[in-house]
Amino acid sequence: MDIIRDPGILAGYLSDASNTHGTADALVRPRSTAEVSEVLRHCQAEGIPVTVTAQRTSTTGGPVPDGGWLLSMEAMDRVLEIGPDFAIAEGGVMLGALQDQLEEQGRLYPPDPTSRQECTLGGSIACNASGARTFVYGPTRDWVDSVEAVLADGTVVQADRDTPIPADWPRPTWVEPQVKTAVAYTPADNLLDLLIGSEGTLAVITSARIRLTERPDAVFSVLAFYSSIDEALDLVEAARPRTRVRPRCIEWYDRYSLDFVRARVPDVPEAAVAAVWCEQEVEDLDAEMEAWFELLEETGALVDDTLFADDDKGLQKLRAVRHAVPAGVNEQVVANGMPKVGTDFAVPDAGLRAMMAAYEAVTLPHVLFGHVGDNHLHLNLLPRTPSELDEAWAVWRSLYEQALSLGGTLSAEHGVGKLKRKYLEQMVGGPALDSFKALKLHVDPAWILGRKTLLDPDV
Repeated sequence: MDIIRDPGILAGYLSDASNTHGTADALVRPRSTAEVSEVLRHCQAEGIPVTVTAQRTSTTGGPVPDGGWLLSMEAMDRVLEIGPDFAIAEGGVMLGALQDQLEEQGRLYPPDPTSRQECTLGGSIACNASGARTFVYGPTRDWVDSVEAVLADGTVVQADRDTPIPADWPRPTWVEPQVKTAVAYTPADNLLDLLIGSEGTLAVITSARIRLTERPDAVFSVLAFYSSIDEALDLVEAARPRTRVRPRCIEWYDRYSLDFVRARVPDVPEAAVAAVWCEQEVEDLDAEMEAWFELLEETGALVDDTLFADDDKGLQKLRAVRHAVPAGVNEQVVANGMPKVGTDFAVPDAGLRAMMAAYEAVTLPHVLFGHVGDNHLHLNLLPRTPSELDEAWAVWRSLYEQALSLGGTLSAEHGVGKLKRKYLEQMVGGPALDSFKALKLHVDPAWILGRKTLLDPDV
């Protein structure tokens, strides 16, 4: 295993999707669990910080190094076994490619982060990633049966839900909010759940056994447009119980999101101020579509403009909407020459309308979209000047306080990383933060792994 110090090569590993930039002294690309262990033993002994990196799709700065070595999982990319109800793959396997392979065999691994074609299996487990289908299928945690991982001192562990947390490890002590959340160390009763979502600060995930389910024979999509935000929310609240209709995802797009969509899907009506996109697994297509049309009419949708798709071409067109918005945001960020400031809050059902009103009151340039079925929306603020960037963070802090007051979370799917670290205590409280630090220090005495991700040894 080579230790690479060439600045030209290192430069390609020093930032992530948040546009955060860091520094590193070296890069290693292990090809086996034994080599990962060797790296961590050496760095623990020498006090060298190690940042695990995969495809750098993170929006929180987690894989951005703060000096020391980068450990890239890109060479550990093998699918090891596929069975009827499970698959085993190394951490560096591309998630989307693995899912495509499984679906060709009639199986489904449901977690579907928007970046699934660009992110890795190990990275998605480390962040407990989720996506649109989380509304029905739950986040990544629910689909991981076991992992092989290397702790910060180089110890290799096999962890499933029967694997106890070592008796001498300090336990995270806090109560997670009753919403979709991906914040800090979960108060788990087993080692597997403790490692999932730990953002590369306790261990490096080298392989995983994931659970599969049957791929649905067919799905259809509905993209409904509304001239009223309240009426669009009526649809969300009517569809969420999955009684009359059975969506597996419910996604939101505000008027500014739709401006990006029009460039790729030209059938967006000018009167639309919001859109709700749903996807449903088919049992009885005619009856199910009739139920949707009835619900759309009752909630005041622009029914004549509603887009339905139940074939591959149509489904791909509507799924392009989901990707058009983040792509448009990234293009705007480049054009503005300033970083975006994005929320990742989720709130309980009862808080959705209040949170939506707070988002709608924002006057800075922005787009609002995301997983409204889970009350989890991404407000992407798009500042154009340094002063607007300062204002954007002030808006973010105000919205964060609103989300917490409603019983919400700092992060529903992206994790804390480096960018949100200083806001963690406000959510979890001082005693919980102290318990996180005690665990981290015990497992990683030199505090090498993921330094300044999630926790800061100097604070």
